[in-house]
Parts: sequence; structure tokens; C-alpha cells
Amino acid sequence: MRARPNATSRLRAPRPRRGRRGFTLIETALTTVIVGVGVLALIEAQQAFLRVTAWSSHAATATYLANEIRELTRKLPRHDPVTGLYFDEQDGGTVLRGWGPEPGETTLRDLDDIDDFDGLRLSYEGTPGLEDGDLPGPVDAFGSIIPEVLSDGTVLLDADGNPMPLRGWSQVVRVTKIDPFNTATELEPAAVIPPRPPTFEGVPVDKFPLRVTVEVRYRGPYDTTEELIATVVWIVP
Repeated sequence: MRARPNATSRLRAPRPRRGRRGFTLIETALTTVIVGVGVLALIEAQQAFLRVTAWSSHAATATYLANEIRELTRKLPRHDPVTGLYFDEQDGGTVLRGWGPEPGETTLRDLDDIDDFDGLRLSYEGTPGLEDGDLPGPVDAFGSIIPEVLSDGTVLLDADGNPMPLRGWSQVVRVTKIDPFNTATELEPAAVIPPRPPTFEGVPVDKFPLRVTVEVRYRGPYDTTEELIATVVWIVP
């Protein structure tokens, strides 16, 4: 007879327990890369949000500054209400008179017609007097300089105690004559359209519509050049 196997012989020997396994170098490196990419993406998204917010704020400010010039000139005639725009015979030639500031007009409040604003620059770096084509600015619809206001509502003053203009901003104005039959065509200030008898009487030098273009530019404290932020254009019929 076969001997019956001992019950204890059927018991298997216990397997040895493995020690706790740590992270390998490759796993640690991969984890670092994944976390780093996520952090970089978060930072980039935040910077993009800040850039968009800053641009929106700048665009709103620039549009406001451009429309202030429009309001400032809205009630002005196209040409000087006294002398007008005319040709003067001088030294055997014909010279256009009346375009741009007239003699004696040296400040913003002296400008009494729209063509006086052609080539004008109103800047935080502007100086009094129109000799160099610029004036202190930017200005509002009343011709007053818009001051720099800090976040707490305090108006920033210069060394003499005067309000400092809004830093970094400039309003640049350009005025051009346009063809009354094709407003996309710009003309020289001295342009005329001769009559064509018997029905067309022509267009004299002072009867053309005007196009006014205001460009608002900004230069940050660390920028070397200005950036065009907004352009507003309208036609004075």
C-alpha cells in the first residue's frame, strides 16, 4: 500500500515579501517634466490675459482721446471765419493763403477753424507755441490738458506744482481736402475744380469737404518708439 502523504507536506512555503519599491529616476524625471509644462502653460495663459487686458485698456483710452479732438473741432468752420481760404498773387505767382494757423495763432485756444489743426501734435512732451508743430497734451474736448492721475486718485504734479499731462500719449491730427464726388480721393490744399459751362459752376478752393484723421499713439516708459493704438476718421462736408 502506498503511504498517504503527510498533510503538512502539501503546505507551500511562504513567499518572501518584497520591500517597498520607490520611484525610479526616469519616473521622477517624467513627473518633473509634466509638472513643469503645466506650470509654464499656466504662466503663459496668465501673461496672455494680462496682455489682452492692457491692450483693451489702451484701446479704450486711445479711442476716448481721438473722440475728444472730434468734439473739440465739431463746431468749428472748415476755414478761417475772417480771412477764409484764398489765392494771393505774389511775385508773379499764385500763393495759397489761409491753410493752417494764421499769424498770431500760437496756442490751442487760438485755433478757430479746422484747417488750423493740420499737422498738429498734442503730446505729453509738447512745448508751448506752434513753431515746432506741437503743443502740450493730450487734451479733452474743452482744450484742457488731461492730467496724469494715480491709482489713488491723486493728480501727479511736476516740479513747479502744475498737473503733469497724461504720460506716454499723443494725439496727431491730419486735415486733407477730398474730392466732393469721390471721398476716397485726397487733394492738395490748393486744389480747385474748374467750371464746365453751361451747367457745372466748378468748386472753388474753399468749398471742398475735409477729412480729419486723428491718430492716437502711446509710448511706454521702457519703449523706444511710439505705437499706433487707435485711428478715428471723419468727414466735414
